[in-house]
Formats: sequence, structure tokens, C-alpha cells
Amino acid sequence: MNSFLKGAAGALVISVVISSSASAGVIASACVRSDREAASWRMCTCLQHVANQSLSRADQRLAAKFFRDPHMAQEIRTSRARSHEIFWERYKAFGDTAEVMCKGV
Repeated sequence: MNSFLKGAAGALVISVVISSSASAGVIASACVRSDREAASWRMCTCLQHVANQSLSRADQRLAAKFFRDPHMAQEIRTSRARSHEIFWERYKAFGDTAEVMCKGV
């Protein structure tokens, strides 16, 4: 393979990796970076797919923080703030859907 083709192939691989990680989404990115044993790329991508269907971007940013700080989820769940209660209902529905859609991934 000549050097031009090698360079083009390398640029293509880099481009695909960058675009995949850029489009991964905050849930998938947080999931992949987490230390959870079940956090495979396939599982994290599935979670992101469900999140895209059921959570706003703001909800996703908040939910992604739970991967770093699981206690934060408990604080949100038990909060008396109406906005947290509303978020938690959406988040719970996301979790229920993800459990069904991502089972066995």
C-alpha cells in the first residue's frame, strides 16, 4: 500500500473514532468511563439510544452525573423540589425502558 493510501486509511480511522465518540452522547460517555463491570460499549450505546428517546439533553446531563456520583441519584430521588420529582419520574421511566430494551446486550 503506498504512503498516500496508508495516510488516507489512517485519517479515515481517526475520523470515524472522533465522530463516534462525539456523537456518543453524555450517557454513553459517562457509562463507558464508569467502573461498572457491565459497562460494555454495546450496553452504554443502548442506554444512550433509550436516553435519546426518553430524556431531554438537560435530563441526560444530570443523569450522566449519576455514573460518577451514585449518591447524587439518591439525593435527587428524595428531594422535595418539584423539578427533581418531575425529573425522577422521567428518569424512572427511562430506567424501566432501558431494562427491557438493553437486556442481554
